[in-house]
Amino acid sequence: DVFRKAILHPGPPQDFALETVQQVIKPQKQMKLVQDENQLLENILRTLLQELVSAAVESGEEIMQYGQLIADEDIRQGQIPRLLDIVLYLCEKEHIEGGMIFQLLEDLTEMSTMRNCKDVFGYIEGKQDILGKPELFSRGKLVMLRTCNQLLRRLSKANDVVFCGRIIMFLAHFFPLSERSAVNIKGVFNTSNETKYEKEAPDGSSIDFNFYKTFWSLQEFFSNPASLTPALTKWLKFTTSLTVVLNTFEAQPLSDEEGNAINLQDEASNFSIKYLTSSKLMGLELKDPSFRRHVLVQCLILFDYLKAPGKNDKDLPSDTMKEEIKACEERVKKLLEMIPPKGKDFLHSIEHILERERNWVWWKRDGCPPFEKQPLEKKLAQDGGKRRRPRWRLGNKELSQLWKWADQNPNALTDPQRIGTPDIMDYWKTLADDMDESAGIEPEYHHKNNRVYCWKGLRFSARQDLEGFSRFTEHGIEGVVPLELLPNEARSKYHAKPATDRTKRAKKEETKGGGSTQQAEETQIATPASEEADIEGSRIDPEAASVAPMDTDNVMIESGNLSPNETTPDEQQKQNSDTEAGQIEADNEAEPGMVDGDIDAEPDLDHVVA
Repeated sequence: DVFRKAILHPGPPQDFALETVQQVIKPQKQMKLVQDENQLLENILRTLLQELVSAAVESGEEIMQYGQLIADEDIRQGQIPRLLDIVLYLCEKEHIEGGMIFQLLEDLTEMSTMRNCKDVFGYIEGKQDILGKPELFSRGKLVMLRTCNQLLRRLSKANDVVFCGRIIMFLAHFFPLSERSAVNIKGVFNTSNETKYEKEAPDGSSIDFNFYKTFWSLQEFFSNPASLTPALTKWLKFTTSLTVVLNTFEAQPLSDEEGNAINLQDEASNFSIKYLTSSKLMGLELKDPSFRRHVLVQCLILFDYLKAPGKNDKDLPSDTMKEEIKACEERVKKLLEMIPPKGKDFLHSIEHILERERNWVWWKRDGCPPFEKQPLEKKLAQDGGKRRRPRWRLGNKELSQLWKWADQNPNALTDPQRIGTPDIMDYWKTLADDMDESAGIEPEYHHKNNRVYCWKGLRFSARQDLEGFSRFTEHGIEGVVPLELLPNEARSKYHAKPATDRTKRAKKEETKGGGSTQQAEETQIATPASEEADIEGSRIDPEAASVAPMDTDNVMIESGNLSPNETTPDEQQKQNSDTEAGQIEADNEAEPGMVDGDIDAEPDLDHVVA
């Protein structure tokens, strides 16, 4: 009774709506109802709405005009729209639950006839901006979708075309563009839309009945294009029937007079969703430009679907089908240009529409990503200048973090369980597996292409396997791999030579029995300071020793204070050759240590271990 009196109040809802709710419910909070209070209010409003609809039906009035008063050029709303306005205001201001207005609209459409539903839907269209606000849309979008779908099921697709279009257009505007509930993700076709035509020729028929059946049989393929690609027989039947129809259109072109005889405005006003399929009308329909255009546009839509991306390999057309599609498509476009009036303009419009449709196909194939872009956060510029790159203590972020981590963990380097130098056999095992042809590893995935891996391996070999390291000059990185790890067929390729020039030279010098060797030995015994120098010299970095192995002659000359004049010319020439060989080997070792033209600055591992 309180709400009945409120409906008759002449003022706007904001003047009395909240007070009415507080008077009826007496809520715990003055401005907002809790869950139980919302449920109680919803039951009261739904009961009141049902009573108003019953009263309108008994009085014989339209439900949206029931209780409407017209006096002194002042039109007062009907009682039901007035009730809906009050509830809508309360939902908008969040005094009551936001989905309550959607529930009342659904109840109202279910209690109304289709004639009254047009007026109810007119009210919904008028309040679309308010119903689409985020605080209301999130609460009632599913209820509104269910309401519209129920209306579409009740309407006739042939007689209520305009009303169905209004509902679909409302849904398109009410829901966001990326709403997945409105998108046919799987691409399912409406195969229930059958085109029924005569199967047997009637008596006294003056048309080619075979052409009649061939023409209308195309609608079976147009309603389900997906059935053409898997079955070759269906595709052959379709192309045969389409060729017959296109040949007939080309043999019976329309003149300009026949095209201008059709008034496009009158045709639009008398538009029907389906054409009649009576055999008696076949001759007249073939002379209708719009009829021909509809059939040819159906062909372009089908061809566009078959060429569309995003389908599985089994659903894609074969090369032969692609050629046939291209040939038929060119014929259809030429026929559309020939149909008056304004055939070229019509074809241009259709091509534009199909191009837009391809964009939608790509969008659906990518999972319907949202079109709305979030606004970029505006960041204040620092002193109006460009932002400088951060400066790190050791050149880059990783080294700086490692140094900071070492400061916080001073015992990290002395920890006995920390990772040490790996064994040479374990390190080169991965490259040895790559060299095994039976493993079938492709060359681009071999570890020898990893420059860092090769550089580390050379360092380990220089300390643990000098014999293998010496093979790098002749055989490259694969020669450094220990022979024990290589397969039998590869060992002979990288096997060390029996004797080098340096060992031959050493044997030759031993046979000389020269006094220079004996003199050097005496000098070493007589000078302990030189011996200490030799001991200190033996503590050189192992890398230097691996780069240029010390020859016996050079050691004796340096430690024994021998003058170059005391050596023979042959020995002097051999010393020069040994010096050049050592320099070449040092250069060969330096090259793997360079990455992108920069010399690696890694500290010596001996000092790190220490």
